[in-house]
Amino acid sequence: MACLAGFAYAAPAPQNINFDEIESSNAPVLTGPPVEAVSQPVSYNEVDAKASAAAAVTEELASPSKRGLTKRGVNDPCSPQPDGYGPKPATDSADAFLAFQTFHDTANSAATPQGYTRSFVDLQASVNANSYMGLYTLKTYDTIKCQQLCDAASLCTAFNIYFERDPTLAPADACPNPAGFTNIKCTLWGSGVTTEAAKNKGQYRRDFQVVISGSNGYTKDNPPSPQAGFDGPTAFGGAINAPGNYIGQKYFPGVYDAGLCAGACQANTAYNSRHPRSDGTYDACQFFNAYLLSKNNIPEGTYCGLYTKTWGKQYSTNYGQYRGSDYYSVSSSYGYTLNPQNPGHI
Repeated sequence: MACLAGFAYAAPAPQNINFDEIESSNAPVLTGPPVEAVSQPVSYNEVDAKASAAAAVTEELASPSKRGLTKRGVNDPCSPQPDGYGPKPATDSADAFLAFQTFHDTANSAATPQGYTRSFVDLQASVNANSYMGLYTLKTYDTIKCQQLCDAASLCTAFNIYFERDPTLAPADACPNPAGFTNIKCTLWGSGVTTEAAKNKGQYRRDFQVVISGSNGYTKDNPPSPQAGFDGPTAFGGAINAPGNYIGQKYFPGVYDAGLCAGACQANTAYNSRHPRSDGTYDACQFFNAYLLSKNNIPEGTYCGLYTKTWGKQYSTNYGQYRGSDYYSVSSSYGYTLNPQNPGHI
């Protein structure tokens, strides 16, 4: 569920990160591929997400109490598991897998696709974060193929490719520790990927130990998409911290999507126009600031600041804040200005 706070008439309110809203939000169910998965195509839809964001704003504004708040399957016991195209060490054990030099050599020599920056190289863990989008299993350790899958997926901004030791059979009572093989996995992400987010070191499936090696991460260099009805995106340093004309914020855990902020901005204006002041004026959202919020350098979701006028880069001074020992950082901060501007009266 998206979180909304601070929607009111324009005022010089502080634009600090609203930690209560973030912590009360419902994080995505999946923050990485299920342990038994070999394929999970991307299902995120920008149009549907934007419509849902607008509906959530309208619902929360209208409710004062909410303001501020039959084949044999691969998982059948001992069923053969698919794929397993990657190389494997002579000794079939987790320790041998982690020590296998071929994985390290392959990761370190892998090409960085044009338009991407390598975020990390040759880790023994895969990414786990709110912005998970999908999974593909490849036949070779091919960073260009993984990049192409990312580029074909709307809002994909990064990918993680790695070798994973998986069981040849679905572990069960009759086969608790089957032989292993190597899958080459490519996961797609709706935010940048970081070393800190690579925290999945594997797990046990019955007595079989799943482990990961040769894990590389790559992040796309380009800005978020333009939004219909708005000029932008305009790149900022941090988040906007303006002296006035601030009308609220909206937080969406999951994929970084500036379109969610556009939907929130438009829905806020639509609601206010139906509930004008006595003189017929209302606060129209003329500008929004969208950015990726991360906790301890692990992507959390899209944060939106809404305003009744446009503010420039010189006001983008909030680069992050501490909450206790946790640091919430701002990145990929961009501004969008409504065009044409809304007159703000009926």
